[in-house]
Amino acid sequence: QAQLAESGGGLVQAGGSLRLSCAASGRTATAWFRQVPGKEREFVAAISWGGGTPYYADSVKGRFSISRDIAKNTVYLQMDSLKPEDTAVYYCARGRNSGLTINPGDYPYWGQGTQVTVSS
Repeated sequence: QAQLAESGGGLVQAGGSLRLSCAASGRTATAWFRQVPGKEREFVAAISWGGGTPYYADSVKGRFSISRDIAKNTVYLQMDSLKPEDTAVYYCARGRNSGLTINPGDYPYWGQGTQVTVSS
């Protein structure tokens, strides 16, 4: 059973940075999604267990970076040059295997989410 716990959200001004952490067990792909009220959950970034090239949504490419510390069982999402439209609840999710997908349905394990608010 993959257990997940996010941390690191908060309030930041536009142009600022935040780093989210996801404490996770299980040797599978890990992804970050985000959701605002009234909208569907949106893919942000994903990384496989064994390394390889991460995958990013076009909206965050060049600003966000996903990484993994295997020894700590932790996945990070470094968010730079934040924009007000990045405001959302951010969720960490674990997949069934090491494959990277953008479909939330391919990730059976989810954390409770952490709020990120970017002020203009």
